[in-house]
Amino acid sequence: MNEKIWLSSPHMGGGEEKYVKEAFETNWVAPLGPNVNGFEEDLENYIGEQSNVACLASGTSAIHLALILSNVGLNDEVICQSMTFSASANPIRYQGANPIFIDSEKDTWNMCPIALEEAIKDKIAKGNKPKAIIVVHLYGMPAKMDQIVNVSKKYEISLIEDAAEALGSTYKGQKCGTFGDFGILSFNGNKIITTSGGGALVCNTLDDKKKAIFLSTQARDNAPHYQHSHVGYNYRMSNIVAGIGRGQMEVLDKHVGFRRSNNQFYQNIFESIEGITVLKEPSKNYFSNHWLSSIIIDENTVGFSREDLRLSLLEESIESRPLWKPMHLQPIFNKYDYYGSHVAEKLFNDGLCLPSGSNLTEMDKERIEKAINKLIKK
Repeated sequence: MNEKIWLSSPHMGGGEEKYVKEAFETNWVAPLGPNVNGFEEDLENYIGEQSNVACLASGTSAIHLALILSNVGLNDEVICQSMTFSASANPIRYQGANPIFIDSEKDTWNMCPIALEEAIKDKIAKGNKPKAIIVVHLYGMPAKMDQIVNVSKKYEISLIEDAAEALGSTYKGQKCGTFGDFGILSFNGNKIITTSGGGALVCNTLDDKKKAIFLSTQARDNAPHYQHSHVGYNYRMSNIVAGIGRGQMEVLDKHVGFRRSNNQFYQNIFESIEGITVLKEPSKNYFSNHWLSSIIIDENTVGFSREDLRLSLLEESIESRPLWKPMHLQPIFNKYDYYGSHVAEKLFNDGLCLPSGSNLTEMDKERIEKAINKLIKK
């Protein structure tokens, strides 16, 4: 049987071991240390815009802290992109707040600015102005940030930018994760770079970074004994994990290049196939890391569905996956308000994520292309 081709597997660069080894040799085996500081500095230098980065246990914990720092509390309302992974929405409920879900637009598959403003106007009219907006750069594709930033500023609502899938992506030359009041990064095992598990909160101010670190280390007051005046969390990244991240930063741009090459590979396969569309940048303003390359299949035109292709690839031991099921369709969230039409729903029904790892070999690509063509020729 053929070896499994994964959707997006970890890809080590070779430089990670020296940082991890140094942590062991110096006994920095704790949620603080030189690698944590160094990884934060590496990220700050990379994304620019005078960013202040706090390395944490996960992207989810970063969203949670961003909500806390945005003063989101019990029964507040938070606007969230519907087409995303549940980790974008779950922290809203951690705070006892209620999510408001927004449909996608067709160009980038991200939050529709028109539906966003419609939701805000409606909520203000009902006397419940939202406390925050969570926009997501889906699959590494930047959202329409000019319009979304303008809406957030117009109504003076905190903007949290979920760039968990978009490290290395840019909009008009500016790195994703730096447009909002807070940015979110993820280093989960399937991301563009990984620390096995981990994330980061990007803050506009050093003061917010310090608050995030304080809350992420159990909110211990400055006292010789253990004293606590705030509820804290065990969210700080370990020095060993951060060592892996420092090594991964050395190959980040290289990995972005590989992922973008994968996207071009799929564009070449499907360019002459009517009814199959590859997600790509709508204009030169967008630069996507193409963390995952995804397609939309028009079953009526091409003669098979996204599920037909997924199962066909699976038969060849090739992993693919439907697009994120929108949050407003999820059992845990379907009672909450939703604004928009059916764009996200249609994307979910017709869309498929294809193998996109930066470690895909030419032999892997040959197998993928052969499996796709086998179904097309049927």
